Amino acid sequence: MSISVFELFKIGVGPSSSHTVGPMVAARQFVRDLADRQQLQNTDRVQVHLYGSLALTGIGHGTDMAVLMGLLGEAPDTIDVDAIDHKLAQIDQERQLRLNLDKNIRFVRDRDLVLHMEEFLPQHANGMTCQAYADGELLFERSYFSIGGGFVLSEEDFAHKDQIATLLPYDFNSAKQLMELCEKHHWSIAELAMANEKAFRSEEEIKQQLWNIWEVMNSSIQRGCREQGLLPGGLNVRRRAAELYRELSKQPEEERNQGLAILDWVSLFALAVNEENAARGRIVTSPTNGAAGVIPAVIAYYVQFVHNPEKHGELKDQVAKFLLTAGAIGMLFKRNASISAAEVGCQGEIGVACSMASAGLAAVQGGSNQQIENAAEIGMEHNLGLTCDPIGGLVQVPCIERNTMGAVKAINAARLSLRGDGAHIVPLDSVIETMRQTGVDMQSKYKETSLGGLAVNAVNC
Repeated sequence: MSISVFELFKIGVGPSSSHTVGPMVAARQFVRDLADRQQLQNTDRVQVHLYGSLALTGIGHGTDMAVLMGLLGEAPDTIDVDAIDHKLAQIDQERQLRLNLDKNIRFVRDRDLVLHMEEFLPQHANGMTCQAYADGELLFERSYFSIGGGFVLSEEDFAHKDQIATLLPYDFNSAKQLMELCEKHHWSIAELAMANEKAFRSEEEIKQQLWNIWEVMNSSIQRGCREQGLLPGGLNVRRRAAELYRELSKQPEEERNQGLAILDWVSLFALAVNEENAARGRIVTSPTNGAAGVIPAVIAYYVQFVHNPEKHGELKDQVAKFLLTAGAIGMLFKRNASISAAEVGCQGEIGVACSMASAGLAAVQGGSNQQIENAAEIGMEHNLGLTCDPIGGLVQVPCIERNTMGAVKAINAARLSLRGDGAHIVPLDSVIETMRQTGVDMQSKYKETSLGGLAVNAVNC
């Protein structure tokens, strides 16, 4: 399944790409499918069934909210995040929902949003089935699967997912193929990724859209450094980014740029983004919401502490190089393993984001393709086996701090690779396959179900 870098970096809403963005997209697609079938106006009831991980951690991940917003016709990249609570309250108070902002139906959340906590659909851990009724008769039913990073496949598409492809001029199925193509055409990884993106749009459009992605990431950092208070959900987790920002800002300029003090800023950037994500704010899936702070934090590190216009060129070009390189690496994980924590644990989220960020940082610091591959391999190798065990099903503990660890590891991985000549024993393809096998072998209670790990062993918060 060939994909674009803009499918890996999508503007969305928190707290989860698999459990919030995906279900919103699926519910919106369902009402559009109804309209296409000329059945929307006949519908007087809709029922949505959530299965597996979507049911077990759905409430904490905002899946219920996402489904209702999707049924209204809202999209993750355009929804007014500040209006969500009002719309939810209105639906619950009036017990009505306006499908696709067009057809009013009666909707009772406890009756029409059904959680099947002990049942998994066979295709994927994140499954949901939408049903439309008229006068008690089933009009239309379709199942959807949120497969990670906001990607959604219908039941029909899922059966043929390996055949769903966009023809790209320089397609690749493995890191080995990617490196061979780059060598053949004398390109960097970013240049090859750019050549593929130009199949869809002009180079200037690509660079501008990538810059827009960075601007949303940076806005998430800035907002996260301002907002205070407790995060929603009941754990009473206090936002820390704003206080940390004030403390770090008091440092003399010469101290900010020295040694480990820089890592405090990197941690701040990641905290800020993922506190915004936990608060259902606007973020960029990169490649998921749960890991949305890693890549922005590493880019911010590069922008504030590394980039030199005389040495590195225009910042806009460098951000494009970072995201194109990171995107190419992310595609390999998406194609050959998974970026869904419900499938492979948090190694598929923080681990993949760390690998992508490592590669991007090595690229903008002048790394060769071999050094970039080495950086990506190091970034994942030391996240293998990372479980997904959110307390209370919320993308807060340990998820927010894990983003700081992922960002710091990414910087270290890039630095290690750049100190070498690119030679390494373990190929990136082997690490990706190992990650996939580890995810298959991992017990389901450690894969975004909140049935194991910290989710059941932590002291009550």
